[in-house]
Amino acid sequence: MEAGASAEERRGSPGRDRASWLPGLLPLLVLGAVIAAFLALGAPGLNRIGVPQEKLAVERTVLAPGTIELRLRNDGSDPVTVRQVLVNDAFVAFRQSKQSVGRLGASTLTANYPWIEGQRYDITLITSTGTTADHQIEAAARTPDADLGFYGLMALIGIYVGVIPVAIGMLWLPWIRRTGARWIQFLLALTVGLLGFLGIDAVLEGIEFARDGAQAFGGPALVLLGAVIAYLALAGIDSHLRRRQAGLRARGAAGSGFQLAFLVALGIGLHNLGEGLAIGSSYAIGSLALGATLIVGFALHNTTEGLAIVAPVADGQERGAPLGRLALLGLLAGGPAIIGAWVGASAFNTNLAAFLFGLGAGAIAQVVVQIAPNIRDRDGRLLHPNAVGGLVAGLLLMYFTGLLVTV
Repeated sequence: MEAGASAEERRGSPGRDRASWLPGLLPLLVLGAVIAAFLALGAPGLNRIGVPQEKLAVERTVLAPGTIELRLRNDGSDPVTVRQVLVNDAFVAFRQSKQSVGRLGASTLTANYPWIEGQRYDITLITSTGTTADHQIEAAARTPDADLGFYGLMALIGIYVGVIPVAIGMLWLPWIRRTGARWIQFLLALTVGLLGFLGIDAVLEGIEFARDGAQAFGGPALVLLGAVIAYLALAGIDSHLRRRQAGLRARGAAGSGFQLAFLVALGIGLHNLGEGLAIGSSYAIGSLALGATLIVGFALHNTTEGLAIVAPVADGQERGAPLGRLALLGLLAGGPAIIGAWVGASAFNTNLAAFLFGLGAGAIAQVVVQIAPNIRDRDGRLLHPNAVGGLVAGLLLMYFTGLLVTV
């Protein structure tokens, strides 16, 4: 009887578990009360020194006939009120959705101005304290209406630059499976080179977007945050897949090759999400020329991503795997370009773009960590001549095909 009671005590009752959490809430309650009292008393003992530090960031520009609409974000700690607007050094009439914008708050400012398509415009916002915020429109173009035809065009662009090139690249699988072990090792190293270039590209593009956005949200730190989240998330997914791997092998199903290919496709998909975001936003502001040269450039550049997906399954262990699984991997890698184009063209935000590019970079880093052990030689060396050749070839291939892409 005593043994039973002891076991029950070790397990603990629900009521006792709840009671044990109550002392842990006490510091939080006291902290909340102290903060509330501090704010209610107007921060006693702290006096403001100097003038307000006003900062504004322009997150999005929408051009319609006769108007220039700016989506503003308060990037400082003090409320901001815009008093005057200059377009190419001329004062213009304007209206705002909010007269005063608090910290991290957003406002829409619409300036009445007969802009001309293709012209450059320099916009200066003057606040109530005389602080200025500058914004440039490189080449004015009307923002397209977000109707069904518009989203259809964005989907078509995503298919052209994401889905089709990746699917074409996956057609290398039969040829890869006929190559020897050294060639498989070389191609895996090539895959690491391809992914490494994509990861570096994602970081650089993310930092560029972050610098243009509101710094109050973290600026370039958003890229790092996205990268860490994606890296840890893919590590968790990999751990989950590894637990299932033993059961799959016992049933003779596809194992680690497709698991690694899935992670590669997921990492590339997150990168293409950011790439589609950049394409869609560039189209919306008129700085993207849709033409054969652009599409061909993206096709050559992104076809190599299909090769990166099929390389991990080229060892012959998954020869009987259905084509449907390969198709899903291709869609996972290329499909996010469509979603990115939709978001970028209709609701672009520089901070979101920076975060998404960070996600892509972190996911790619995790995939590289997963692939790296497979390119070691018999002596355990990672950077042996065959692997170095593949790494360099992958980096150069992505670099030279990237020269054909200008967004």
